[in-house]
Amino acid sequence: MTVKASGKTREQFLRDARQYDTSGAFQNSLESMLERRIEGEPVAYIVGEWEFFGLPLTITKDVMIPRVDSEVLATAAIMLLRKHDGARVIDLCSGSGCLGLAIAAHVLSCRVVLADNSQRTLAVARGNILRNSLTRTVTNIEVDALEPPPPLLGSFDMIVSNPPYIPSGDIAGLDASVRDYEPLSALDGGPDGLRFYRNIATNWASVLKDGGILAFECGIGQSHAVRAIMMLAGFQEITTYKDTLGIERVITGIKGT
Repeated sequence: MTVKASGKTREQFLRDARQYDTSGAFQNSLESMLERRIEGEPVAYIVGEWEFFGLPLTITKDVMIPRVDSEVLATAAIMLLRKHDGARVIDLCSGSGCLGLAIAAHVLSCRVVLADNSQRTLAVARGNILRNSLTRTVTNIEVDALEPPPPLLGSFDMIVSNPPYIPSGDIAGLDASVRDYEPLSALDGGPDGLRFYRNIATNWASVLKDGGILAFECGIGQSHAVRAIMMLAGFQEITTYKDTLGIERVITGIKGT
């Protein structure tokens, strides 16, 4: 936060570190940031940026803050896509674009579409595409993952998604740093938290090529239910991936031919 409060780049801050703050602007800015942090606001929203999978990302209150948990999904997707030269990927409920951008940065032959239902969210994602110099391989569109795919969208080798998965009734009990600051639309997964999984597995399989991959992140204790949803939708070779705490965090499946 110290560098951000100065209004300078890290290089400029280090260069000017011995200069005296005659106006008091730096001290006032830093104190304001510290007060916001004491009140519970997450650091990413205070400084307006975060890092995910080595990529710098602009973060606003229109998007969720990327978590380390989601790097499990990014890693699994990257490893699977390295077997598919020139793959086309869609990141549903893309938010800041962290997943799709990580994939594009590490699988240079693939093409990625970031898809979300909010223009404000997509504006953040567009900024992150530019920030990471990925305009040649990444684009974004406004779509609702709870609706069937729009016509002329084309086909994909992978759908990757970290959808809202908190049961509606559990949101009031979330930590205040999440409940009071992160967008509700990115948290609320319906009465049982599984609404998006059902809709994506059922309605969006039509845009997956035969042999295409559906890759989900899920919440704690949801993996068995998500597996069942994918099996019911006809996906095969369903595989789970655990996070560093041994929690089943990612589920992948193959669309049958």
